[in-house]
Amino acid sequence: MVTVDISQLSGECNTWRDSLRSCRDDLNQLKKQLQQTAAQNLTRDQLHDVEHYHNQFHIQLINVHDLKQSIKSHDRRVQFETIANGGPLTEDTIAEHERLFEEFQSLDSTIKNLREEFGDFIHRTP
Repeated sequence: MVTVDISQLSGECNTWRDSLRSCRDDLNQLKKQLQQTAAQNLTRDQLHDVEHYHNQFHIQLINVHDLKQSIKSHDRRVQFETIANGGPLTEDTIAEHERLFEEFQSLDSTIKNLREEFGDFIHRTP
């Protein structure tokens, strides 16, 4: 059986959730910036891009929310197993932690790329 530091897992969960809150706030700021841009006189292609970014921000906000909830649920499971099993976690719980970390990294990368693409769009738009 693999020995893990429960406080480390819980700390990682809290760090991920804090980071996701920050991502949520950033996405909401980008949405506001998009709304300001959309109020300008734009070409058809630019309006198409506005719709694309609007949809992407909406989708990523949902993804952030869903992942935050999954991490919160996982953290509760870690706490429950610690009490119920007298300390050791099941291999499934440890595997779930690793899966959530990979999902967190993937979402973080997706949001960073979206942020960069949107920044380029804003610089190209008068």
